[in-house]
Amino acid sequence: MKILRAVWFNLTFYITNIVMSSLLSPMLLLPRPLIVKGVEIWLGTVAWVEKHLGGIDYRVIGREHLPQGAYILASKHQSEWETFKLHLIVKDPAIVLKRELLDIPLIGWWMSRSGSIAIDRSARTQALSNMTKAARKAASEGRPIVIFPEGTRAAPGESRPYKTGVAALYQELNIPVVPMALNSGLLWPKNSLFKKRGMITVEILPPIPAGLPREAMMQRLRDELEPAALRLLKE
Repeated sequence: MKILRAVWFNLTFYITNIVMSSLLSPMLLLPRPLIVKGVEIWLGTVAWVEKHLGGIDYRVIGREHLPQGAYILASKHQSEWETFKLHLIVKDPAIVLKRELLDIPLIGWWMSRSGSIAIDRSARTQALSNMTKAARKAASEGRPIVIFPEGTRAAPGESRPYKTGVAALYQELNIPVVPMALNSGLLWPKNSLFKKRGMITVEILPPIPAGLPREAMMQRLRDELEPAALRLLKE
């Protein structure tokens, strides 16, 4: 019975994504701000399905810490779940993601047209330059730039080395870094069929101001983000 429930929920989740991204696809021909509205409708529907059919809800605390204007949102990454919530947590994010995701039929078009920042991780130097250029444009529009400092998903309680991308953006854009902790991996484990009912907590921490030395910012980011993520695992 547990397996049947898991299969049913996963099918419902992915079918909802396919149906919503398809139904709203004519919006891809519209200006980008309207495309972003379409993304919010789509992902809001997915969140409704998670809550009412899967018993998985979420809360965001600390939204008062979000600065006005552009900033870098440096988030922990524990599962697939948060990739479907970023447009619901912050307004019109420019999400740094791997270039391969744009090859996903239809969904990749949404990612591209909504203003994500795709990077080719096989071309390290060029990828960093392209990411910075795209992020500078997004920042000039007052959009938050979302990046996962560890570069990939890590299980709850696991800490991976922070990549240079977040430091490069901080140094080049001269805008604050906002750490974001979460505990999504407790209910939505990486590469697992089974999801658990409950409440996922996302915590937005006070911003790290612009202008610090690169190494000082990175140390402060880790010192604030990692303990917050571990604390959320106990909730």
